[in-house]
Amino acid sequence: MSAATILLVIMWLFAAVFFVVLVKDVLAHKNELDKSKMGYNVIVSMVANFFDTLGIGSYAIATSAWKFNKAIKDDLIPGTLNVAFGIPICVEATITMTRIEMDSLTLVLMIASAIVGSIIGAKIISRMDIMKIRVVMGVALLLVAVVTLCKINAIGPFGILGTARGLEGGLLVAGVAANFVLGILMTAGIGLYAPCMAVVLLLGMSADVAFPVMMGSCAYLCPACGITFIKEGKYNRAATIPMIISGSIGVLIAGFIVTSLPLTILTYLVCVVMVICAVMFFHDARKQTK
Repeated sequence: MSAATILLVIMWLFAAVFFVVLVKDVLAHKNELDKSKMGYNVIVSMVANFFDTLGIGSYAIATSAWKFNKAIKDDLIPGTLNVAFGIPICVEATITMTRIEMDSLTLVLMIASAIVGSIIGAKIISRMDIMKIRVVMGVALLLVAVVTLCKINAIGPFGILGTARGLEGGLLVAGVAANFVLGILMTAGIGLYAPCMAVVLLLGMSADVAFPVMMGSCAYLCPACGITFIKEGKYNRAATIPMIISGSIGVLIAGFIVTSLPLTILTYLVCVVMVICAVMFFHDARKQTK
């Protein structure tokens, strides 16, 4: 049994426990469910998780859509994101980890380092200047996108695009350390996806390798956070299970696209994602200064 298979088995066992806890809570409060704007929320989940599978991230899309239409109360949005999108992210991880080839040791260590980073992140994140971090991350993503585009088109002294499926020695240590830091930053609301793509490209790996790493990391984290929100009742009970279903459908559609695209086109897509996320970092940093 491969390392990826073991990771997936553990992930789905954990997800099953999460889903049982969710169903019990929904049934216990079945007479209190507010089904208003259910159809809208289901569509938002499908669209957000479709783009999440492409690496753009679902949280910003869903949060903006819910705030725009006031479909979910502000205080329930964080919990709804983690509870409703936990299973779709597990589907993302399953698709990418089974269809994209990657070195087992690199995959396990990079996922583990992100999880450890997120666990201890809450204890140290308060000492960080998040606004400055967002600006630095935005600049870094733009630079990596430009360098990657130059490599694809053989422009300048940047060499050729990496094709490695794993890391060894110092590069492996660097990759694990970088994902550990990204795990810490996740607790401050700074997404893992685009920065993880940048790390993978900088270390000389193939662009598609980023997907099992980032999906696998989040697939372990979301259900864990989701159980806490379920126990506190801080999520939209009525729409969550329908959103899990529609979100998973969105993932399956996008997953076929990601795993069937030629690598060059996928690399261009990754560059577009990094630019979009860089703009979002700059926007968030600017809002924070006001």
